Amino acid sequence: MTESIAATVLGLVEGATEFLPVSSTGHLILVGHLIGFTGDKADSFDVIIQLGAILAVLVLYWKRFWWLVSPKALHAFSGLRGIWLLFLTSLPAGLVGFAARKTIKAHLFGPVTVALALAIGALMIFWVESRKKRDRFYTLDEMTPGLAFGIGCFQCLALWPGFSRSAATIMGGMLLGAKRSLAAEYSFIAAVPLMFAATLYDFYKSAALFSADDMGILGIGFVVSFLSALVAVKTFIVLVKRVSLRPFAWYRLALAAAVFLLWPKGQL
Repeated sequence: MTESIAATVLGLVEGATEFLPVSSTGHLILVGHLIGFTGDKADSFDVIIQLGAILAVLVLYWKRFWWLVSPKALHAFSGLRGIWLLFLTSLPAGLVGFAARKTIKAHLFGPVTVALALAIGALMIFWVESRKKRDRFYTLDEMTPGLAFGIGCFQCLALWPGFSRSAATIMGGMLLGAKRSLAAEYSFIAAVPLMFAATLYDFYKSAALFSADDMGILGIGFVVSFLSALVAVKTFIVLVKRVSLRPFAWYRLALAAAVFLLWPKGQL
């Protein structure tokens, strides 16, 4: 498989799964192993093409991001207050991720650890969806500092590749009283600052791995990730208002089982 085709495949996987509760990182690790695209350079490539998915959210929610710098009196989630809420959500995972970056890459980027995270996350989704929900927050403008920070603490679970940042933040929001649709919407928006910082930091630390010839491959991954994320986010926000997260949990369990049962034993 050529590098261009590999970049296209990985870009499609990244964009399609980044904001779904199925773990884009886990899928990228599994697909990367299947097509033979592994190693430090591959790991950094997977992180860098997240910028495409981030841009998709910026495009879809451009008004909300614009209101952060141009506050609207009728919208509490705007201006300095909106920025403060996003900071509170980003802080826990940002600190833990910065401190444990090398350990995570060394020990958690493998098929077995990803499959375990997929399965455990699926069981948590079933548990969260089975609870009697008492929604207290319905819109972004009802977000509170406590809710934002609590979601940020749950987001730390996503540092385990395969768990899913989207699943962690949506489940965290639901457990803390947010309506499922609000938890999903805030998950998209809150992903931007943390993912942007993580992507730039990873590119800074791994820039030496890439040559000028690699810019074309990164560009392909970026564009494909952006386009597929646009479709995925639009589709998911419609689905999450109509159905629960259980179908995604079943998919996660099926994928985890497939890894354990079908993955070449010498590569586990």
